[in-house]
Amino acid sequence: MEEKDLILVVDDTPMNLEVISEALSEAGFEVAIATNGERALKQLQYSLPSLILLDVMMPGIDGFETCRHLKAWEATRNIPVIFMTALSDVTDKVKGLSLGAVDYISKPFQVEEVLARIKTHLQLRQLSKALEKQTAELTTTVEQLQHSQLQLVQSDKMSALGELVAGVAHEINNPITFIQGNISHAQAYTQHLIDHLELYQMQSSGGEIAAHAEEIELEYLLKDLPAIFTSLQEGSKRIANISNSLRIFSRNDNTTKVPFDIHEGIDSTLMILNHRLKASGKHPAIKVIREYGDFPPVKCFAGPLNQVFMNLLANAIDALEDGNKGRSFDEIQANPNFIKIKTYLNDGGDSILIRIQDNGIGISDAVKEKIFDHQFTTKPVGKGTGLGLSIAQEIIVAKHQGTLEINSTLGKGSEFIISIPVE
Repeated sequence: MEEKDLILVVDDTPMNLEVISEALSEAGFEVAIATNGERALKQLQYSLPSLILLDVMMPGIDGFETCRHLKAWEATRNIPVIFMTALSDVTDKVKGLSLGAVDYISKPFQVEEVLARIKTHLQLRQLSKALEKQTAELTTTVEQLQHSQLQLVQSDKMSALGELVAGVAHEINNPITFIQGNISHAQAYTQHLIDHLELYQMQSSGGEIAAHAEEIELEYLLKDLPAIFTSLQEGSKRIANISNSLRIFSRNDNTTKVPFDIHEGIDSTLMILNHRLKASGKHPAIKVIREYGDFPPVKCFAGPLNQVFMNLLANAIDALEDGNKGRSFDEIQANPNFIKIKTYLNDGGDSILIRIQDNGIGISDAVKEKIFDHQFTTKPVGKGTGLGLSIAQEIIVAKHQGTLEINSTLGKGSEFIISIPVE
């Protein structure tokens, strides 16, 4: 059964408590009541509501002082507070908002307005919690990456870490940017709707209401607000996908073989490298062709295997970028860059084959003979250590009893073939 949101209503007028409680219950909310600020603060020691409706003028400590206590206590600091007030002075309303309230409702109130504002602020709070959770997950992932930094240095995974950090920073930046931008629009739209509802509440003339609707572009606002929330959800989903890719890529299965979805490992690596695959002003997007076979998870050392995928895919992108030097955007578009990844079971069904092919600059026969040698590199000083492919071969051959081979033709591209025995 879905858990209901608890709304705490604090008001010293029994009629107000009865009307609001009945309306909230009919709308599907759990309701708790308190007749003054002192009772409300004591009640909060036993159960925390999702939102608080707080009257301003009450005997004992008033609503303003009660709100000040709420915002000083860590357990209740983030609970949305909506003031209910008969005060019309703007100064009093500003005072309430400055104390941390998210909204106010003028008395005498309309039940429909109360419900609409409660639902709006509960949705905003739910979105905020989801973003906080994803931020915490990303923080945990970053801490895990930092914890494994020594191992990365020892196994030349520092280069992979560089790719990871650059990729994650780039990929997370876009959804965070439009989440931040849309939140400000959502807040402005919500305030416009609140102002518009107040015109009805104050029984303004039809002309005033129509003029205000035109001023705030009400028709556009009502269409755009749901789209903004959809955009915020998409941004949150994008961050969650990036976080999931980080979790898969940074697996620490270095001592024991575990069943692992090879395709998840490849896809997580591609997500991290996505900033290098996208189109730019200099070149079109690199096309990624996936031809995945149908086979169950394979017992392997997942973390080191992801390192191999990162090394081979980053090298393929390097080869494509080197091949693009001196070519115009149109020339590259006429003969587009691609990386093709094919996975399948061999004919005997006892090994998984993973082929990673690019149409980059290719490798000469002389280089192919040394490609897996320790500290051999064709990259400029400071860009390559010469350890990547030698460690990749060690991971595949020594740790997995498989093979790592290369087919390449200078000027036409390269293909690396990984073979891993199925246990």
